[in-house]
Amino acid sequence: MRARGERFEARASEWLGRKGLCLLQRNFRARTGEIDLIMLDGDCLVFVEVRARAHRGFGGASASVDHRKQGRLLRTAQAFLQYNPHYNRLPCRFDVVAFEPPQSPGDQEILWIKGAFTGS
Repeated sequence: MRARGERFEARASEWLGRKGLCLLQRNFRARTGEIDLIMLDGDCLVFVEVRARAHRGFGGASASVDHRKQGRLLRTAQAFLQYNPHYNRLPCRFDVVAFEPPQSPGDQEILWIKGAFTGS
């Protein structure tokens, strides 16, 4: 299962790189949780959650980032900023890259939700 997640994280990182984002770190871990990708989009620090679903039976991949998960991501981003204070001056954003199940056979659809949620 972890290898599958790593493949999707690598695909998301490469895809976002082609969109102009620069990867800073993969799989940042703290006591509060894990952030899949931390990237720069110009002068904005972007914390990216990567989600994938094989089928739509339990809702789409993007729908799986609930309020509880958002809270863990926010606390983990705060930990990242404590460990890396040189990024404190940058604005931050939380994005979701979701690999949604295809409607028909073929590649999964990539859904990029910029500013998926805020810390408020």
